Amino acid sequence: MVRLSKIYTRVGDAGQTMLGDGSSVSKASARVNAYGEVDEANACIGVVIAGLGPQQETPGLLADIETELLRIQHDLFDLGADLCVPIEPHETPASRLRITQHQVDRLENAIDRFNEPLRPLDSFVLPGGTLLASHLHVARTVTRRAERSIAALHLAEPEKTSPLALIYLNRLSDLLFVLARAANRPEAGGEGDVLWKPGANR
Repeated sequence: MVRLSKIYTRVGDAGQTMLGDGSSVSKASARVNAYGEVDEANACIGVVIAGLGPQQETPGLLADIETELLRIQHDLFDLGADLCVPIEPHETPASRLRITQHQVDRLENAIDRFNEPLRPLDSFVLPGGTLLASHLHVARTVTRRAERSIAALHLAEPEKTSPLALIYLNRLSDLLFVLARAANRPEAGGEGDVLWKPGANR
């Protein structure tokens, strides 16, 4: 159980912060940057959900998108908890909150489910269309940035960083792309994908 009784502590005023294992590190460290960008991705997804309105008032496809995004927000807190505690030598399974293969598998299943009714693409998709699709593309690009940060962290501290953290964000960015396409379907109030036209303005 997490209990927060005081919001500011002044502990970080000198540019240091405490990891989940109690160790002190610079706020400029790769690990802090990685879970900070995961937090930013989560906030972007919160904006998407807020734009959907109350679930009971949304039609089927949008309600399905909202349900999936709410699950993902919980996963991203799990991911932040995973990243803020470096893996210790001889760490026993389930002794720490870590991203699991099951969570990755669920994303892959969601990608397949939302992608199934979409038409195959014959061009790249512009990040636009409906407001919902545009917000999903913003969340996708922020998630890609968080993925790159975790890749850098894994490169620097491979034995202390779960590879599933990187895999989870990779699948999440793919799902957000598919959800953005789904948000441009007529069932969601859209008019289809906005496709790139190479050299259109030359």
